[in-house]
Amino acid sequence: MSASIYDIPVRKINGEDTTLGEYKGKVLLVVNVASKCGLTPQYEALEKLYEQYRGQGLVVAGFPANDFKSQEPGTDEEIQAFCTGNFGVRFPMFSKITVVGAEKHPLYAALIAEQPKAISLSEVPFSEKLKGYGIETNAEPELTWNFEKFLIGRTGKVVWRFSPDTAPDAPELVAAIEVEIANE
Repeated sequence: MSASIYDIPVRKINGEDTTLGEYKGKVLLVVNVASKCGLTPQYEALEKLYEQYRGQGLVVAGFPANDFKSQEPGTDEEIQAFCTGNFGVRFPMFSKITVVGAEKHPLYAALIAEQPKAISLSEVPFSEKLKGYGIETNAEPELTWNFEKFLIGRTGKVVWRFSPDTAPDAPELVAAIEVEIANE
């Protein structure tokens, strides 16, 4: 990709303008999150992952998005209060953005361009599960749903993309994180 993900402007959930450049040299797990999704309990496991590996260089970065069935309707302040109060989230959270379609945030455009296909660990792809609920999903390379996970190595390259139903503590995801942490 032409521009480094470290150079793309983002905004912290407290309104402060920044970039992911402050995490250069770290392993990043970038996740589009939502407070009213069936997958919302993943916040707890994401926080545990962050607590377990942050001393070794892992940063979990949460990007709230209201793109899937309006499952993130709150303001940044409401989202922060929800995540902290219900799941003890201490990993970095960012302002709500758009992660699909024509108004997609440049960060997600870059992530998707670098890793256009998500790995599914499930026997039944998550998009098929959603169809069972009458929900049509986006075709790849677009994101399928909330809680899709992009793993970025210490060099800033997207090395893996996991489907939304991949639990943060799934052995395959944890192993991928451990490999990237070891790549110093």
